[in-house]
Amino acid sequence: MKYLAAALAAIVTAAPAVAFDGVTYRVEAHGGWERVSVGGGSDDGAFYGVGVGIDVPLSSTLFIGFEGNADLSGVKDCERDVFSFGDRYCVKAKRDLSAVARIGADIGGGTKLYVLGGYTNARIAESYNGPLGSFGLTTNGNGVRVGAGTEIKLGKSAYTKLEYRYSNYEGGYERHQLVAGLGFGL
Repeated sequence: MKYLAAALAAIVTAAPAVAFDGVTYRVEAHGGWERVSVGGGSDDGAFYGVGVGIDVPLSSTLFIGFEGNADLSGVKDCERDVFSFGDRYCVKAKRDLSAVARIGADIGGGTKLYVLGGYTNARIAESYNGPLGSFGLTTNGNGVRVGAGTEIKLGKSAYTKLEYRYSNYEGGYERHQLVAGLGFGL
């Protein structure tokens, strides 16, 4: 265990020394509007989350990046009187984790345009309460995420972004998101 800790410490310490010129490490908070569709029905709501990433220049204008995001959703849909009078069945979008790659261009004036694609995993919770009893079920779904966005530099290290994401998960579940974010790059 102590050898693993020493190796990790050496990698973290050496990382800035071997980094490519112009590499940017990013951390951000983001949120926005989303439409979640499950089994033919859909609902709108807000979501929020955090992201971390890295951008590596490919040329003076082109870059490639990698990022991970963790988001929480406020979208919930409930129906009453589904199986019997007075019962309630709810479906709630829960956490969403993603790992995506992005490629884009610095178009000048501190503005970047990019497209993204990668993997996402979301959780959905179902619950039922009524005269027939109560139950809860949580399901994870794997999916694919694609999107596009713009990032605008604010001063030396801060940036803001606006992004569209589309995610398609197994089991007939999909998500459209409009994202606004504020972050810092090192």
